[in-house]
Amino acid sequence: MSFFSNFSSDHCPGPITGNPLNGLCEKVCIQVEKIFDAGIIQTRLENYTLTLTDPTPADPTYPLTFVSARSLTGVGIVSDLSVERQPDSCCARVQATITVPVEVVYTDAAGREGKATSAITLSEDVLMYVPAASVMPFTVTAVASCVSPEGTFNDDGTFTVSACVTCILKVAMQVELLVPSYGYCAIPPAQEYSQEVCSGFFELPLYPQGKGCCKK
Repeated sequence: MSFFSNFSSDHCPGPITGNPLNGLCEKVCIQVEKIFDAGIIQTRLENYTLTLTDPTPADPTYPLTFVSARSLTGVGIVSDLSVERQPDSCCARVQATITVPVEVVYTDAAGREGKATSAITLSEDVLMYVPAASVMPFTVTAVASCVSPEGTFNDDGTFTVSACVTCILKVAMQVELLVPSYGYCAIPPAQEYSQEVCSGFFELPLYPQGKGCCKK
């Protein structure tokens, strides 16, 4: 069992049936990250140079043949952040550099597969909603993902690639939020995975079903 393995209970997450007010028992203060604004940026980079670091194995035989490259963590590193509030508006001009860690897979001249780390850097300049000034500061974070299906090796040990990049910028703040609650969750026991080799065999009928082929 688990929350989503045929377990139904009033104290488990899932679809609400009937009156949603039934079962509400308290107001709960929870500490969460509140997202005030978010926007997605998708771009295709052409002729982008990837500089390799920390190759594994450490001594590849050059030249290298590009296989693929993709983001490592899904988190973009925000730097050089500038937030310029707009007059008579709740929005601000947000400028930032987003660095996306990338893993590059290749084969060397000896036919060995290897990998190395690199990064793709984006410069973003967008308009976003920012909350009013308060004791608790807001932050600008980024979720980023990229994939590069093709690339060529350069004499200086770099790759020139084309890449598809998706970046989501968020204006967020850690807050204590008051929400209605149905009480604590009931945690069902986990269902252990087992591969029962005899289950299909034991489910077979003892004798063939249906009419036989013999006639009287």
